[in-house]
Amino acid sequence: MKKIKLMTVFGTRPEAIKMCPVVLEMRKYPDLIEPVVAVTAQHREMLDQVLGLFGVKPDYDLNIMTMGQTLYDVSARVLTGLKEVMEKAAPDMVLVHGDTTTTFAGALAAFYTQIPVWHVEAGLRTGNKYSPYPEEMNRKLTGAIADMHFAPTPTSKANLLKENVSPDAIMVTGNTVIDALQTAVKAGYRFEDQDFNKVFATGRRLILMTTHRRENLGEPMRHVYRALKSVLETHADVEAIFPVHKNPKVREIVQAELGHLDRVHLIEPMDYEPFANLMARVDIVLTDSGGIQEEAPSLGKPVLVLRDTTERPEAVDAGTVRLIGTAYDDVLCETNLLLDDAGHYKKMADAVNPYGDGRASERIIKMILKKNGYSVSDFSEFIIN
Repeated sequence: MKKIKLMTVFGTRPEAIKMCPVVLEMRKYPDLIEPVVAVTAQHREMLDQVLGLFGVKPDYDLNIMTMGQTLYDVSARVLTGLKEVMEKAAPDMVLVHGDTTTTFAGALAAFYTQIPVWHVEAGLRTGNKYSPYPEEMNRKLTGAIADMHFAPTPTSKANLLKENVSPDAIMVTGNTVIDALQTAVKAGYRFEDQDFNKVFATGRRLILMTTHRRENLGEPMRHVYRALKSVLETHADVEAIFPVHKNPKVREIVQAELGHLDRVHLIEPMDYEPFANLMARVDIVLTDSGGIQEEAPSLGKPVLVLRDTTERPEAVDAGTVRLIGTAYDDVLCETNLLLDDAGHYKKMADAVNPYGDGRASERIIKMILKKNGYSVSDFSEFIIN
């Protein structure tokens, strides 16, 4: 049998974090798989940081990122750029990940070139096409194109079955972000930024906050930041670390609401490895991110999600994540509850992580080999214990 020419297409930092472990797993089969990595650089600097960490060098780099880019810009440049790449590389199949504009445009480009599409992290749904926006529709449209669906959890598989996807085209793998975390988080990790080490040395409890979602821009973010300020005013033993998103609109609001507070540490977005180790050291996470809802529970950190909907309900059901929205009173109440009620905190921190066991990439690659006629050692779907 000839080698499988297997192309991965991704373009953002979250995609890279979750796809680099898959690329590394491909490298374990040099006689069977020829990996081809195509990046769009929908995010440039943050993408390169992750590629460097995992030692993944792209074979093709569209480098599409521009200042002030819109969804129209990204979609058009990815679609037209990948036409030439796919015609030149001629892969046997294309792997895309998740729900970004790169994901959908990459799947569409492969479809136009009549190349099979396999979708990693398939089947997440909120049921509201505008929340998260544009991710919900990116994921659904990619799912409509995909030939094989790697669902991270049984809930994601159930969503796909409701949409009449064949059971033979779905496999529950766990989430590859857990594979990445197991590589990145290290015992005794020392941060290069000495200010971090000083913060940890105080012994104060730490809140990690991240916000970036389009639907939260404006007053929702102001409500969240004002609630954080009130929490700190009543808890002298608490500090907050806030890697501030590059979006100028986010930065303007953050500076206006939190820039003058001594116990709020506003920092630049972090490389993946130090950020993962930071998550492992804090006490509580407040976020509107999707991926952090998967990462923090695996580290035993209670997560308060600053959104009204989530396409990741498993951790909510397990109890390690609470969906609280952005209203001032709700953010204040839920954060205070975690800080003031040790029993409530322990219940969330000790909840079972439903997102994976660190073997998602192995399952994905073995299934690809099996579907292409190769004999592989026994493997089974991920099961939540």
